[in-house]
Amino acid sequence: MEDNSIFIGGKPFMNYVTAVVMQFTTKNAEDVVVKARGKFISRAVDVAEVSSKRFLENTVNIRDVKIDSEGFKNDEGRDIRVSTIEITLGKSQ
Repeated sequence: MEDNSIFIGGKPFMNYVTAVVMQFTTKNAEDVVVKARGKFISRAVDVAEVSSKRFLENTVNIRDVKIDSEGFKNDEGRDIRVSTIEITLGKSQ
């Protein structure tokens, strides 16, 4: 299975929506996973919603949502935790 993950970051919002739509239309992907961490989580939710409800209406649904957190050391050497989200979009059966 190929990896159809899209990592949300600081690019313009529509770039991510376009990337999701392209995965389903040109690559004919069965599912696409939208991933984000920290402050980009709300943007990931928006990308998933706009992609499935406005651009791929009646063809793509949200199949699964996973939330988690990762711990790592920041630049000052302190342990910090960052929340993560994975939203799986899949073609409607």
